[in-house]
Amino acid sequence: MIDRAAGGRLAALDVLRGVAVLGILAVNIAGFAGPRLATVTPAWNGPAPWWDEAAFAFVFLVFEGKMRALFSILFGASMLLFVEAAERRGEDGDLLQLRRLGWLLGFGYLHYLLLWWGDILFDYAVAGFLALLLRRVSVRGLLIVAAVVFLGWHGWGMADGWTGVLAEEHVRLGMAGAGEQAMVQAQAAADLARMQADAANARLGFGAAMAERWAREPGWPLSVTFYTLGETLPLMLLGMALLRGGFFAATWPRRRLRAMAWGGIGLGGGLTMGLLALVWARHFPPMAMAQVLAYWGAVPHVLMALGYAAALTLAMPGLLASRLGARLAAAGRMAFTNYLATTAAMTFLFYGWGLGWFGLSPALQLPVVAGWWLVMLAWSAPWLARFRQGPLEWLWRSLTEWRVMPR
Repeated sequence: MIDRAAGGRLAALDVLRGVAVLGILAVNIAGFAGPRLATVTPAWNGPAPWWDEAAFAFVFLVFEGKMRALFSILFGASMLLFVEAAERRGEDGDLLQLRRLGWLLGFGYLHYLLLWWGDILFDYAVAGFLALLLRRVSVRGLLIVAAVVFLGWHGWGMADGWTGVLAEEHVRLGMAGAGEQAMVQAQAAADLARMQADAANARLGFGAAMAERWAREPGWPLSVTFYTLGETLPLMLLGMALLRGGFFAATWPRRRLRAMAWGGIGLGGGLTMGLLALVWARHFPPMAMAQVLAYWGAVPHVLMALGYAAALTLAMPGLLASRLGARLAAAGRMAFTNYLATTAAMTFLFYGWGLGWFGLSPALQLPVVAGWWLVMLAWSAPWLARFRQGPLEWLWRSLTEWRVMPR
């Protein structure tokens, strides 16, 4: 059995969170280095060469959706751990968690306004409020609610977007009717307008870019939350159920973990490769890719995320005894700081107020990802050797408790 780390933390949870916060950058870097459309297709600025398509395909297969799912699951588990730890101290865990989520909501909006359109903290805070209402539901009840919401939401999205995907395919084959052509042309015009606006914003100075985001899309985080809540909330509930079921404390038998690892990665990976084959053969058409990323790939992504979690849990005794495991755990303990520091570093690299590398191709993004992984792994452990938690974790906890916490 894997023991708890110092301070009562679940060491396995920290390692998994470390893997997730590193992996998320592999997906998010497309949105730092290019406009929003670059996260959907490598052909956002015209036909992409094969090496850029291959790099995009690699990220899609290994990281896309899986890291976000894993992070959402871990967030739900961490919420429950926080509340239960507060209650053991004789405090009102629900009230503290509400305040914690309220501050996260503010951090998320500032993250968007000051730095980048791709914030997830605002979404997590809203989903967290709803998940908190269900925290006393049984494990079985949590799993049922999570499955119904997740499958219902994504099934509706698949059905709703099918007309557009079919129209795009008919245009490609030269067999589209006038209505389908008009639909695809309208979407292409909207994509072009947003892409041009994103590129213009990326070339501005820091203050001007922030003011432009405020003037053009002040409600963007709320819009993102509306379109992603049916994924984030059920995955948080799944994380709560897994915590209650003993998954993160390593009480599951190894046979069950092996089945989950092989089944999740095998089945989820097979389905993901099938989707990848369909879109890669068509050079990642934007309307189809938007649907694949948001809806069609949802179940395969979650299966692979669970498979990753099980495989890492099986490897956890060796990982925790290794230098790599210690570094991953440290990065996971400082996930909030590392997540926001990543945005600050990447926007400096790619935006006009920094080095201005905006437009860097997918193949060249991968070395940047690897380099920043090394930074996160290098600095987190030395920081925690001197302090109890990361700087933003300390600030968040102090604001939640409404007193200056020990560092």
